[in-house]
Amino acid sequence: MTASPDRVDATKIWLKRLWPLIALIAAMAFVFAMGWHRYLTIGALAENREALRALIGANTVLSLAIFIALYAAVVALSVPGGAVLTIAGGFLFGWLLGGAASILGATIGATIVFLIARSALGDLLAARAGPWLSRFRQGFQEDAFSYLLFLRLVPIFPFWLVNLAPGLLGVSFGTYVATTILGIIPGTFAYALAGNGLDSVIEAQQAAHQSCLAKLGPGGQESCSYALDPGALLTPELIAGLVALGLVALIPVAVKWFRRPRA
Repeated sequence: MTASPDRVDATKIWLKRLWPLIALIAAMAFVFAMGWHRYLTIGALAENREALRALIGANTVLSLAIFIALYAAVVALSVPGGAVLTIAGGFLFGWLLGGAASILGATIGATIVFLIARSALGDLLAARAGPWLSRFRQGFQEDAFSYLLFLRLVPIFPFWLVNLAPGLLGVSFGTYVATTILGIIPGTFAYALAGNGLDSVIEAQQAAHQSCLAKLGPGGQESCSYALDPGALLTPELIAGLVALGLVALIPVAVKWFRRPRA
């Protein structure tokens, strides 16, 4: 029994719509299966810092382009390690150039996720949304700039989720890109500045690492690792500052709500 022409056409339309999402998920699964995400650590950066600096010294422009492309791929594939890459950018290129490159790479990667989510699932969600979800989408779109800026500034929300949700909620492309760039600037430059002064920290960690190996012997390689956690850079003061900026971003929403006529 052969499929009807209408069903075949519908299948082709869905495949055309979903193939970018399928390709993205397949690439993500491949990266995790190969274990490449395990190389995005401070320890790997410390071990290869001389080789990386030699590469950058030989061709700075190409190295910067590779860094931006790698950052975009990490964000698009939702691979953990964005904070390490931002630190690496500040460490290898300086806080200003490294921070700017991180912002560009993160924005490109986030935009890829947004476009794929919007084209693959956004229209389907809009068509099948119930009354509550439709109202939520409409309300979010009305103040999308303020909401997205808040979500970008406050670091308690997973970056991949903030990349994905706007594509499903019908946010415009321009609003998404603008809020992504503006929202990640404070945190990115905070990490890049930390990376810019990482040399002394790496030297201290290497000394502690060698001391640990000397005590435990060759079998202690797994137990003796670099202990610097990028998450430790999110100090209470930095988090408080980012939350304060996020609340400022919500002021227009609050003003609109209070000025709204009451029934």
